[in-house]
Amino acid sequence: MNNTILVIDDDNILRDTLTKGLRNEGFNTLSAESAESAEKILSRISVNAIILDRMMSGMDGLSFLQKLRNNGNQTPIIMLTAMTGAENTIAGLSYGANDYLAKPFQFRELILRLNNIIKHNPTSAPIPPDGLIFTNDEFFTVSHEANEKTLLNLSGEEKKLLIQLISPIGNIASATPMVAKRLRMKLNLVSSNLDIITIRGQGYKLLNRTQQ
Repeated sequence: MNNTILVIDDDNILRDTLTKGLRNEGFNTLSAESAESAEKILSRISVNAIILDRMMSGMDGLSFLQKLRNNGNQTPIIMLTAMTGAENTIAGLSYGANDYLAKPFQFRELILRLNNIIKHNPTSAPIPPDGLIFTNDEFFTVSHEANEKTLLNLSGEEKKLLIQLISPIGNIASATPMVAKRLRMKLNLVSSNLDIITIRGQGYKLLNRTQQ
C-alpha cells in the first residue's frame, strides 16, 4: 500500500523537490507552506508520516510539533533543520520528533529514515471509517446496537484496494474498473455514507460523507 506523507516547509523549492522525489519513490504526498496550512490539512485527513521544517515563518516547527503531541497526535515526524549541534537534536527529540535530520542531507537517507519511522509506528495500521472494523486481516461490519460484527466478504483484490483507500482515508489507489465496481457495490450495501469515486487519470478514492 502507498503511505501518505505530509511535507511542511516554507522553502518552495525544497518543498516541491521533496514532494516530487517522494512521489517517485511510490509515496502519496501532501504539502503545506506553513504550520497553519498543515493544521487545516490534518483536520481533514490523517497521514502516515510528516516531514517538518524547524525554522518557518509564522508558527515554527518546534511549536507545531509540541502542539500536535499535546493534542494526542502521534503521527511519526522527521524534523529537518539547518541548525547544527547536539542541543538542537535533543530539543527536537524532546519535543516529540521521531527523527532529526540536518540540512543539507542525502535524499536516500531521508527515505530510509522515513521508512524506518513508519515501520515502527504502532498506529500505522489502516483505520476504517465508522461502521467497519479491520481485525485478523479481515474487514467486518459492526452493529453497536446489537454488539456484533459480520464479515464483509471481500475477494483478495477487493480487500487490497480497500486497505489502500483507507491508509489513510483520502488515498488515491489504482485498481481495475471491475474490482472497484464490485467493492463499491459491497460498501453501498452496508453503508449509505461510503462510496468509491473515480479520480480521472489517477485511480479511485473512498468518499465518506459523514466527514464532509
